[in-house]
Amino acid sequence: MRPTVGADRRAYAGAVQLSLWATLLAACFVISFTPGAGAINTMGNSLNVGFRRSIWGILGQQAALVVHILIVAAGLGVLVAGSPVAFEIIRYAGAAYLVYLGIRQLLAKPQQPAAADDDHEDETDDARPAPNAGAESRWSMFRRGLWVNLLNPKAIVFFLAFLPQFIRPELPLLPQYLIVGLTVVVVDVIVMWGFFAVAAHSLRRFTRSVRGQRVLNGVFGTLFIAVGVLLAVVH
Repeated sequence: MRPTVGADRRAYAGAVQLSLWATLLAACFVISFTPGAGAINTMGNSLNVGFRRSIWGILGQQAALVVHILIVAAGLGVLVAGSPVAFEIIRYAGAAYLVYLGIRQLLAKPQQPAAADDDHEDETDDARPAPNAGAESRWSMFRRGLWVNLLNPKAIVFFLAFLPQFIRPELPLLPQYLIVGLTVVVVDVIVMWGFFAVAAHSLRRFTRSVRGQRVLNGVFGTLFIAVGVLLAVVH
């Protein structure tokens, strides 16, 4: 009977872990679909440099998520959350950076679009270069995506409250954090690249005129500033 009891316990533990991971997966999708600075940054990149190259900004955002998870796993998140001075410094720095990005977007000079052939309206954005294609390097997009997500202390506090729900202290911690981190990153890449970047693709027609570029720069610049202001004033 003992082997049977042991097998039943292992099967039950496995079912619990699978159920816990399924809950984590669902939560990650809900969180990633929530509009924020990362989504705005992804859509702006997709509009400016094309769908494929927008991945570099998304990878930068994922690097920031990994840093946040490492901070929480190392216990430093408790110090940040418990230190009003550190929290406020990071919060205002993040808000200022988003406002800076918004102002830069508002002041961006529209590029004269190349003549487009109406018979090729359905070509992908990678087949026809964007008006601003090549204006920003991959490293620059990666770095901007990193800072957009990294300078958000509320993300650290969120992960501090979020991650422990899916970690069982009696089990080895490293494999659990690896699974949680991989799930968070993969889901966010899927949502950012597969939804927000694709959604921005439908607006690419506006980048073919100076007026359209001004409108998009105004919209995304205003959104960046709005998110920055909210980060600064909402406690």
